[in-house]
Amino acid sequence: MLSLNQRLSQQQRLSPQQIQYQKLLQLNTLALEQRIKTELEMNPVLEEEMDMTLEQDDKEKETETDSELEDEFSDKDNEEFDIEDYMNDDDLDHERINRSNDEEVYHPLAQSRTSLSEHLTEQLSLLNLNDDLFFLGEEIIGNLDEDGYLQRDLPEILNELEMFEHIKIDQKSAEDLLKKIQKFDPIGIACRSLQECLLVQLRESKADPYNKYLAIKILEEHYDEFSKRRFDLIKTRMNLTDVSLSETIALIQSMNPKPGEGNISSMESNQITPDFVVEKIDDNWVITLNDRNMPSVTISKQYLEMFDSNKRKKRNPREKETYKFLREKFESAKWFIACIQQRRETLMKIMRAIFERQFEFFEKGPKFLTPMIYKDIAEEVQMDISTISRVVNGKYVQSPIGIHELKYFFSEGLSTDSGEDVSNKHIRERLKEIIASENKKAPYSDDKLAELLNAEGIHVARRTIAKYRDQLKLPVARLRKQMLR
Repeated sequence: MLSLNQRLSQQQRLSPQQIQYQKLLQLNTLALEQRIKTELEMNPVLEEEMDMTLEQDDKEKETETDSELEDEFSDKDNEEFDIEDYMNDDDLDHERINRSNDEEVYHPLAQSRTSLSEHLTEQLSLLNLNDDLFFLGEEIIGNLDEDGYLQRDLPEILNELEMFEHIKIDQKSAEDLLKKIQKFDPIGIACRSLQECLLVQLRESKADPYNKYLAIKILEEHYDEFSKRRFDLIKTRMNLTDVSLSETIALIQSMNPKPGEGNISSMESNQITPDFVVEKIDDNWVITLNDRNMPSVTISKQYLEMFDSNKRKKRNPREKETYKFLREKFESAKWFIACIQQRRETLMKIMRAIFERQFEFFEKGPKFLTPMIYKDIAEEVQMDISTISRVVNGKYVQSPIGIHELKYFFSEGLSTDSGEDVSNKHIRERLKEIIASENKKAPYSDDKLAELLNAEGIHVARRTIAKYRDQLKLPVARLRKQMLR
């Protein structure tokens, strides 16, 4: 039986300027520099400004020209075009990208090669996805760790997109997209576990079919035994010969367990151009956005004058088409410059908030890292958690302590007996120190490690120790002892 129901719902859609702003927000310094150069090539209304100063009368003339343009664009024969609708630039000098005028000399750093994130995004753009799925793909890529693994659960990412971006994607579509990304170059990227990573690579490999079949079977049905190196048990359960077992294990071990490491963006093998510089000058801390070499762009005076001279002119169809094209480019240029400026303000606002929270770290070193989560900064700067995530992913800060990715400063914490909160990064560092100094003939068990930390006033469960040890890529006590033979 058919029925007719009426439902009232409220939806929020992102404007073109908001979408462009969010994309620019994700770019690091080098990627933004390339993006600006690309925009300069694509949009004739934009030009690179060589002289950072403009005469006041030129500014006033351009302001008058903008006003005349608004009148022209509101004609019935033209499409609606209202600069104020999307610029909101009462306090913005939108004729140029405002940059730091600091003249401090920084130690030059070699430019890194194309990042893994950019490499994956290029492949993502070839999938012909709709805007929502492409946005999800960017979020997945932005949440990869240095080894290439997906740090967050897919449902968590989907919930965040729905809550903060009003983008709703069903679980199946998201899983299908993730599987496609996992087959990108490097193969096995964006997996959620080592088991999944190895299986993806094996299924796509051109290895001997029989050995490939056995390897997949071992990972699917006997992964626990494989991870604990109980090969004799696997041999018995699968009724394998020594030769078959040896060849199959060798095939699995030939796969890459860290697809993000040693690839295009291996941060350990490339010098990094930091996005921020934090330094102490005369007992005062100074935070600078490292954009001094960024191209400064402005609206071309030539095209502004062209619009001004044609505002009352009656145009034939061909001239109207040309004028419409230039008007669209003018609109795009205004949007682009406004988004660049807004990006700069957002980055500085978030970096200042991080610095204030982690002041002890910059003053005294890594052991004084304070527990902090995205929500803490989001509440302080009054922005969405998704905005904080975009800013910290792939952005780096140079300080007297060294160069750190902004994500480094975010971690959960535990309370000690003294009532002081300790970052879990500090706990992992302490765990590494204890294991490094243990008796090599009798390594500590996870229970013993938990006992030692508890004695220091840091109360952690054995399962937490196991999790941190896995994150540090340190094997269990039995294997640590065996590895030294």
